[in-house]
Amino acid sequence: MRSSLKILMFSWEYPPVLVGGLGRHVHALATALARGGHEVTVVTRYGEHADGSPAALDEVVDGVRIVRAPQDPPLLTLATESLLAWTMSLNHALVRAALVAGGEYDVVHAHDWLVNHAAVTLKHHLRAPLVATVHSTEAGRHRGWLPADLNRCIHSIEWWLTYEARRVLVCSADMRWEVSRLFELPAAKTQVVHNGVDPAAFAAAPAAVKALREKYAPRGPMVLYAGRLVFEKGVQDLLDAVPVLRERHPGLRVVIAGDGPHAEDLKAHAVKADADETVDFIGFVGGHDLPALYAAADCLVVPSRYEPFGLVALEAAAAGTAVVASDVGGLGEIVESGVTGVSFPPGDVAALTDAVSTVLTDELLTRRLTTAARAMVDERFGWEDIAAETVGAYARAIDEERALRLRQAAVAARPSMVIPEGNLLLRDA
Repeated sequence: MRSSLKILMFSWEYPPVLVGGLGRHVHALATALARGGHEVTVVTRYGEHADGSPAALDEVVDGVRIVRAPQDPPLLTLATESLLAWTMSLNHALVRAALVAGGEYDVVHAHDWLVNHAAVTLKHHLRAPLVATVHSTEAGRHRGWLPADLNRCIHSIEWWLTYEARRVLVCSADMRWEVSRLFELPAAKTQVVHNGVDPAAFAAAPAAVKALREKYAPRGPMVLYAGRLVFEKGVQDLLDAVPVLRERHPGLRVVIAGDGPHAEDLKAHAVKADADETVDFIGFVGGHDLPALYAAADCLVVPSRYEPFGLVALEAAAAGTAVVASDVGGLGEIVESGVTGVSFPPGDVAALTDAVSTVLTDELLTRRLTTAARAMVDERFGWEDIAAETVGAYARAIDEERALRLRQAAVAARPSMVIPEGNLLLRDA
């Protein structure tokens, strides 16, 4: 295998279209691979920049070729009631965009089930091995259950993706167990490749940090949540903790940064929990504003009920902000309680409350935690190392695909069978 690979990636989100951690992961991985000398093409959906200007349909940014597919038909929306129709529409557009863009590739890399159809199609069209990164699972998001037809359909697509893939990458040991259990995968087919973070990208300007602190928490501590607004992220548990935290810490403000299908439900929950006057829902925050927001906070709370990895915990650690997180999924591989953060059992509001209070009151502990967490980021989660691990997975997939082709060629080269005439089961006299 040559040292420089041609890589075709499919992702349903990529800058400027960002919804959660997946898009940030794909962007960082693609650019790290490009810096390593590989030719990377990312096929993704069309979107607009924050200022409303249209993104280019085909451009090279940071060494990565980005091919953006306009939605077709454009009237379908990304919503639960039309999710499967939207997904099929997206995948048709991605396939068309990839074929028009052309090129030969050594490997196809799919990020989650939403791009499965396009990735599998191009795998067979190009006769190239498929590598799939499973960022989360439908069963995991519903605590092991598949309650409705939509959930079962998504699960079946995830199963198909992992079946078609030569290698299945996951972001934590916990996720490796999960996908192996759900999709009946042999251990040799799965590989843990952690998410990463670039510490330099989270060095915020002091003036920006000061401005955000004065805006959101001028007279007391600031607690931050950053992520999607969905049930499995556990934001409701943080809201339930607010009344006690407010009593313990005068002037407390809680900032909820993110968007999602449960945004209005969570705002209503804040009212019900008597937390609404203490909480600010500020919507999605990205780009250069996110590092400053992390740095402005006294702590980041990650209250997830289900969390394959928890990229925001790494980002906050890189920004020098203390992390309070539930001990679930991949978060346990980032937050060692009392060493790199403070953890609590998922769904335990009282324990969450005490963990946040510990960080807000013990300055010496907080300094020790943030120092250790930043060192952990530097030592274990650099993107260059993660890109190298991913290339190793590509190499194994390519070798396995080549071996399969050789076996198929050997079978095809066997002498043709000659079928005799007459009664084939007639016994000799």
